[in-house]
Amino acid sequence: MNIIECILNRHSYRGKYKKATVPREHLQLIMEAGLAAPSGCNKQTVSLIAVDEPETLNKLHAVVNPPVGETAPAMLCVLSQRIIAYDDRCFATQDYAAAIENMLLAITALGYQSCWYEGHITDKDRICDKMAAILNVPEEYELVCFLPVGIAESDPLLPKKKPFADRAWFNSFQNII
Repeated sequence: MNIIECILNRHSYRGKYKKATVPREHLQLIMEAGLAAPSGCNKQTVSLIAVDEPETLNKLHAVVNPPVGETAPAMLCVLSQRIIAYDDRCFATQDYAAAIENMLLAITALGYQSCWYEGHITDKDRICDKMAAILNVPEEYELVCFLPVGIAESDPLLPKKKPFADRAWFNSFQNII
């Protein structure tokens, strides 16, 4: 699959996963893709933890409520550090967003499915802090997202997208009435 096909075929998957394990070599490739993402002023604010041990996965899923991705045989946790690049500017959010998209594309290219879970764990209940404690994440890092990784039991439900002409134009903004 070429990169354009990969981009156009990637969709969030919220279904159940097959029990087949994800080889560590694949998890490493996915993490390498994430860490290859651009980083504002090269501050490299993103770190990653791959979880494939059933006992640790069970502990993590026990704190994720409501449950999501609980049947995936692996999980990638995205950590972020708020490092000032210059003049009180921090690009941590952009950094981890780019890393996550790279990983989602790598996951798709390798034949797996995933979904970006962020708001679900970083809201008021701070599930991310509970997950970070389980993974022994130091205080200067924030666990901002997790990606379940595995082979889908069923085809992803494809979202209805607005037509291209309603969202993209050449040379100026076009207000279509």
